[in-house]
Amino acid sequence: MRETGEINDRYQSLLRSRQLSDVVQPYQQFLKQLPDEKTIQAVVARRRLQIQAVIGGTDQDWSDWKWQLKNRIRDSRVLGKILGLSELETRRIDRVSQVYRWAISPYYLSLVDEDYENSPIYRQAVPDLRELLPGGSLDPMNETQTSPAPCITRRYPDRLIINVTNQCAMYCRHCQRRRNIGEQDRHACKDDILQAIEYVEQNHEIRDVLITGGDALLLSDRMLDYLLNRLYQTEHVEIIRLGTRTLVTLPQRITPELCKIIKKYPPIYINTQFNHPLEVTPEAKLACDRLIEAGAVLGNQAVLLRGINDRPYIMRRLNHKLLQIRVRPYYIFHAKDVKGTRHFQTSIQDGLDIIASLRGHTSGLAVPTYIVNAPGGLGKMPLMPNHIVHLDDDKAVLRTWEGKLVEVPNRKHG
Repeated sequence: MRETGEINDRYQSLLRSRQLSDVVQPYQQFLKQLPDEKTIQAVVARRRLQIQAVIGGTDQDWSDWKWQLKNRIRDSRVLGKILGLSELETRRIDRVSQVYRWAISPYYLSLVDEDYENSPIYRQAVPDLRELLPGGSLDPMNETQTSPAPCITRRYPDRLIINVTNQCAMYCRHCQRRRNIGEQDRHACKDDILQAIEYVEQNHEIRDVLITGGDALLLSDRMLDYLLNRLYQTEHVEIIRLGTRTLVTLPQRITPELCKIIKKYPPIYINTQFNHPLEVTPEAKLACDRLIEAGAVLGNQAVLLRGINDRPYIMRRLNHKLLQIRVRPYYIFHAKDVKGTRHFQTSIQDGLDIIASLRGHTSGLAVPTYIVNAPGGLGKMPLMPNHIVHLDDDKAVLRTWEGKLVEVPNRKHG
């Protein structure tokens, strides 16, 4: 009898294993359709040569983050020469640029493949006529009315934001703070930063400070060192976070000198924004490796964008690649209703479907929290598919990741 039972258990286990293998087959087929890393890198190398042929620069220049920043592509004719844009396309870019500024680092532009119109890199970086459509708000999070001191945004009891610059390596077309970009790059003046620090020092309930912008890592090493030191010396500040997309758009910024500064002030938590698997490059991995070796803890805050990453398998692939470079998928943000960005917006159901496609189909490490920001700066609201079918004092009826219903006791004992 025991032997018969063991044989039956093994049969049931093998049957279940076969069922699970069948579940993952569609994703495996999706992966087979993607270009391999060698092909992707060959395309990037060719694009880099095209960029250097137009704007100049040596290989040593290419590795210099200051050269990258100085040589951002901001002219439609230059972009047209690199990508082969038509006259109509360059005129459309110029029309949008009369309203919204744009700039792309040479590095990020090198990730645009030959089919540029359908490239998720191109769509995030290059102005689109749909940005001129009506609707949305320039300040949907009401940051101007939640700023009790210069550079400060405060929405929660124990934490706040210090906005230190309007400068970015690239001005993402879905940016939530495009109202701050202006005509020129400007770091916050030192007096305003001092007032922000003093506000933190005077409010002892503040234990967590996020330095962002713009991009926090576009401050000079000297200014960043000063700011981190002041916060680090503030006894009640337990956590310092940096918000940056340089890991994605300007990984050359992560220099040994910068990492020495990061290493001085543990723990530093760095939140970045990878939105598509093509952004996870060898250069990005090197930047992440350097920061991790300096003691930083890395997390990703993707933005759910229509036509970029709103397909479940794309998001799964992104999160798997992030974990391979030691970046924890932290949030997926539902796109805010920012003026000029409505063409990127998805439905909330799209986000819920993506979370459902991750839960159970991959490890919990690869399942970020889906966040909708309450309008008016009222805070983050985590959403997930409803797994509760019924709940009373005796039991809960729950839905598993496969859609099966199970009953769980809901009684306290003792």
